Amino acid sequence: MKIIVPMAGMGKRMRPHTLTVPKPLIPVAGKPIVQWLVEDITKMCNEKVDEIAYIIGDFGKEVENDLLRIAASLGAKGSIYYQDEPLGTAHAIMCAKDSLKGKVIVAFADTLFRADFKIDSEMDGVIWVSRIDDPKMFGVVKLDNDGVITDFVEKPQEFISDLAIIGIYYFRDGDYLRSELQYLLDNNIREKGEYQLTNALENMKKKGTRFVPGKVDEWLDCGNKDATVYTNKRVLEIHKDNNMVAASAKLHNSVIIPPCFVGDSVELVNTVLGPHVSIGSNSKVQNSVISNSIIQSNTSIQNSILDNSMIGHYSEFVNKPEQVSLSDYSSSR
Repeated sequence: MKIIVPMAGMGKRMRPHTLTVPKPLIPVAGKPIVQWLVEDITKMCNEKVDEIAYIIGDFGKEVENDLLRIAASLGAKGSIYYQDEPLGTAHAIMCAKDSLKGKVIVAFADTLFRADFKIDSEMDGVIWVSRIDDPKMFGVVKLDNDGVITDFVEKPQEFISDLAIIGIYYFRDGDYLRSELQYLLDNNIREKGEYQLTNALENMKKKGTRFVPGKVDEWLDCGNKDATVYTNKRVLEIHKDNNMVAASAKLHNSVIIPPCFVGDSVELVNTVLGPHVSIGSNSKVQNSVISNSIIQSNTSIQNSILDNSMIGHYSEFVNKPEQVSLSDYSSSR
């Protein structure tokens, strides 16, 4: 089994936090988004994941090494591919064409999920969906009476279905997927200027491939600051039975209200932290109350009351009671 992770997008909706790090490597609950994603997918597989291939932009060697480390931690080979320009989902996947062999899971790295089932790897294909109230901004699927997918509809403005595609797909035959994607590129078949995976899925369906939905219990988006803070909250709640406070954390007249993630060598002085806060290693908080927020590593916060906030690495925040979104290497006094 191989996992293909397209993640070359610039993450504009997550700025300023994506000015210095790609969105899938932003930590929530102590781990990068992409690490939670591939760990959860690996748990769903009935067989060993032998390769995790990432499609990235020009993110630098440090990011590439982090991604390879994540793959190695799951006992898989890590591979790096590059997408130099945003030409759509089908084009992104084809950037990793050398890894499109055998059984393949494609997972776009801006979403997390909660599910309790194993992949039936003998199915032709599985497309993960989530039932949502307003499907107008998503691709959706229609099902027949046997639960097989009959139609893929991109952003329907009139009600077609409320089963939204969340961006995770299983293909029993990666070679077949590759040939269908190559057909789109060779024949310049685009929608709105881009090569779309849904066109390949439609072609495969017409040729007899049976796609079934994989339904998740919860779909967690990481598309913007508020959504990411909420995802951090839910991941902390899901893993609340784990001890997520580092033994090296130092508390001086302070209290942690769980669930929280507290990284190595964090120092809290006269502070109430939590619930639903993640704070990265080597950060220090003094005389503050923080809830429902993500604080990255090597950051200093003083005399502040924060909620629904994100503060980046190597930043400083002083004397402000508010909701805030502050990038890496920033100061706000």
